[in-house]
Amino acid sequence: MSVPEREPLRLMAVHAHPDDESSKGAATTARYAAEGVEVLVVTCTGGERGDILNSSFVVPDGHEFETIEGRRAVRELEMARAAEALGVRHRWLGFVDSGLPEGDPLPPLPEGSFGLVPLEEAAAPLVQAVREFRPHVITTYDPSGGYPHPDHIKCHEVSFEAFHAAGDPERYPGTGAPWQPLKLYYNHGFSMRRIRAVHEAMEGAGLESPFGDWVASRDAREIPERELTTLVPVADYFAQRDAALAAHASQIDPHGFFFAVPRDLEADVWPWDEYELAESRVPLPERAPGTYEEDLFEGVRSEVPA
Repeated sequence: MSVPEREPLRLMAVHAHPDDESSKGAATTARYAAEGVEVLVVTCTGGERGDILNSSFVVPDGHEFETIEGRRAVRELEMARAAEALGVRHRWLGFVDSGLPEGDPLPPLPEGSFGLVPLEEAAAPLVQAVREFRPHVITTYDPSGGYPHPDHIKCHEVSFEAFHAAGDPERYPGTGAPWQPLKLYYNHGFSMRRIRAVHEAMEGAGLESPFGDWVASRDAREIPERELTTLVPVADYFAQRDAALAAHASQIDPHGFFFAVPRDLEADVWPWDEYELAESRVPLPERAPGTYEEDLFEGVRSEVPA
């Protein structure tokens, strides 16, 4: 007798700007996509207010980077290349980048930007995406946004809202049939656990660490560590992550800190992407202290019907 095919697992990764999907959890999405999981990256804004952060960047022929529209077009091109490198599907929500306000006091956000959109208006297209794609697992940012960019904080808010509202038939009418995701995770792209481990390994190998000032400054600020529940082994997918990073040529310096750590050293000391399980609608086993999940779909695989 033939074994019945099981419904494919589905993972949705929600990010604020193009390039965030390549610097936070990229190897995870590449791994699951390669293993046959359907993976959709959702990007809330077009990254229209991102500056050129790579001194060697050359604006592609036929494009310009001086206007909001020109920057959006360039970053759409970069995002398409990154998604191809990761092997994932991609969807824009269509909001406009808020930019990172600087100064004391902080200036107001630009009119019409993502950070100013009311929650239900901002969450509606994500609820629709959830109902159409029907993810079993969603990843996004913690309530702080990972760092205090208004779009990262808003990204958390709309993701949290969509996780809880998409399964309620009374909410967000006109956005599709209800669908309840089973697990919500916060990705920890640059935890101090990871930074310290890599920093100490670099110094132990006699190499110059790109994280020395970062370790000192974050220690001085006493930034609290969030709970770590899940370590997904992803060293075999560092190459795909790096290709996706490089695709964002306006933002990622190929000689910058993203590429400063030898990959064999990184694989030895920190071969994981790390996550915090925020909520689960499926039962999970009790874990001994100091042990972690290794699979975002733990507890989900047995719930997905054939």
